[in-house]
Amino acid sequence: MSRNILVTNALPYANGDIHLGHLVGYIQADIWVRYQRMQGHTVHYVCADDTHGTPVMLRAEKEGITPEQLINRVHGEHLRDFTDFDVAFDNYHSTHSVENRLFAEDIYGKLQAAGLIETRAIEQFYDPVKAMFLPDRFIKGECPKCGALDQYGDNCEVCGAAYAPTDLKNPVSAVSGAKPEMRSSEHYFFKLSDPRAVEFLREWTQGTDANGARRLQSEAANKMKEWLGEPGENKLSDWDISRDAPYFGFEIPGAPGKYFYVWLDAPIGYFASFKNLADKSGRIDVERFISAAAAGNTELVHFIGKDILYFHALFWPAMLQFAGYRTPTQLAVNGFLTVDGAKMSKSRGTFITARSYTEQQLNPAWLRYYFAAKSNGSMEDVDLNLDDMIAKVNSDLVGKFINIASRCAGFITKRFDGKLAAPDLDAMAVYRSSIEAGEVARAFETRDYSRALREIMRLADVANQYVNDHKPWELAKDAANTERLHTVCSTALNQFRVLAGLLKPILPTVAEQVEAFLDIAPLRWSQLTDTLPAGHAIAPYKHMLTRVERKQIDALIEANKASLAPAPAPEASSRQRHAEAQQKDAQAATTADPHIGIDDFTKVDLRIAKIVSAEHVDGADKLLRLQLDIGEERPRQVFAGIKSAYDPATLVGRLTVMVANLAPRKMKFGMSEGMVLAASDEGGKTPGLFILSPDSGAAPGMRVK
Repeated sequence: MSRNILVTNALPYANGDIHLGHLVGYIQADIWVRYQRMQGHTVHYVCADDTHGTPVMLRAEKEGITPEQLINRVHGEHLRDFTDFDVAFDNYHSTHSVENRLFAEDIYGKLQAAGLIETRAIEQFYDPVKAMFLPDRFIKGECPKCGALDQYGDNCEVCGAAYAPTDLKNPVSAVSGAKPEMRSSEHYFFKLSDPRAVEFLREWTQGTDANGARRLQSEAANKMKEWLGEPGENKLSDWDISRDAPYFGFEIPGAPGKYFYVWLDAPIGYFASFKNLADKSGRIDVERFISAAAAGNTELVHFIGKDILYFHALFWPAMLQFAGYRTPTQLAVNGFLTVDGAKMSKSRGTFITARSYTEQQLNPAWLRYYFAAKSNGSMEDVDLNLDDMIAKVNSDLVGKFINIASRCAGFITKRFDGKLAAPDLDAMAVYRSSIEAGEVARAFETRDYSRALREIMRLADVANQYVNDHKPWELAKDAANTERLHTVCSTALNQFRVLAGLLKPILPTVAEQVEAFLDIAPLRWSQLTDTLPAGHAIAPYKHMLTRVERKQIDALIEANKASLAPAPAPEASSRQRHAEAQQKDAQAATTADPHIGIDDFTKVDLRIAKIVSAEHVDGADKLLRLQLDIGEERPRQVFAGIKSAYDPATLVGRLTVMVANLAPRKMKFGMSEGMVLAASDEGGKTPGLFILSPDSGAAPGMRVK
């Protein structure tokens, strides 16, 4: 039965370049869309730039342009990069659009009518000259500990102390220089903690679609159980959906000076882009795809990164459900990108932008193939091992796939006027058998592209073995073998055609080259078991893919080091040097003896800590900023790499365990004064991070022995 699917990708923020980490999710989605279309299904594939928020406003102000000018420029850059990597959206729109405003206002109005919007007062520092509420990083003053001048509102760069902005002496606004004031502001909240929302989300996050497929991958569904809590328990917090002027975004109806927080209207951008596409085409019934009442034989599939799972699996479906819109059929959640086993690094030149990759003239097909080979349909991180990419592309794509055509096409052109003979059907049987068994199709459907490629490369090995066994270069030496030569080369090119069809979702540009070379219509899945008839004429063969050279990868790394290397770090303080020396001593001791004594263990001061606040860190992919009470005069600030596993709102009030005597570490976001303990399964059988929690009765400051 033909399917009607609306597919979306997470919206890139209009304040930076597309890098290779972004491309993981977009390439995975594009492969799935192309596969579905080869199956004959109708797919609408849309995306947009996420354009609203303070960072866009401030960057535009810094550049001396309007936010509209900035987002228009970035929109063109993003679309160019996606196009270069064969990510082919039907529509690439913007959240700063008429369509998005209308949808945002409609959804907000319906949530308000359902009693799911309420207002509360919040106190913040306010700049009376700039007339704006100030984030911590826009407040400066004298350190309350050492008296150092010109320190930020969250930590001192001289003595390393961490504190609240209200602790600063003589605070001033970093924006205008004015003395900030404490002011109360009314904010708007979506009541995610409402029992109706909690009950709905318990069912939705663990449920299946109309075809019996799980809406969420198993690891995502398990994470939802953790965030929602046990039945009868309510761990969800209400969501602040407003920001005060000045703010680049949509003003909330009936609330002058209040704007929708960017995360409210960002996912709504999926519908806005789809509506924009429908209006341009004049042939799409939007209501069938987005209305709960009208949605019929349609599907809505979101491809997102695991860092935004909380928004898409809790806020977004709850908003849609109680506003009368259809909820997603499925969330396809991908992991992060690591490079050579580590987080992308500017100093190592592995924080690679999409633009630098194409400017160094590396073939996007190489990256699409490698990402597919590393994608298994789960939330696991994808590791880009550059040496492995060279070996895999050269071995699989050039040595196995392209090699078939390059070894046989010349004989057809030179000896048989470019016309094929009937293929050896016995030699084609393994291909028919594989396609009819459906293993590759099932792997594509479940986004387990690595499994699909293992079977495809097995079939490529069969073709190469066929050529090796029959040795057309030997047959060509004896006129008596002319007919057999014709059959062998024609059979190999028929095998090549099947492989090109199986690889088409992953390598669309290469598949187009194959279609032109073989002079055939665009390959469809249902036709892959067919063969080209005797007398079919092909075009002269032109090389389709070159090998990856190590020097090309080296040039790419060098180019990114030159353009993206961070500014030199200031000379370390004596305190920092002492901490580094301690760490080196500890590492040396660990290397010398794998065991430690009880005296070594007692040096680690483990304390019960109460999480008094938790929040996202602007510009950090994995970090949360925690304030931890361990029974001292003031809370400790700790940056913890647990963003992918926990919503900050669910952490407040929890007890955990921290290392209290770890040397403070200066990070770009502030000083980290300890370490939260968390468990993870390095073997991958139980993916995720799990912070440690003490038994009931433990109190902040108690020592763990």
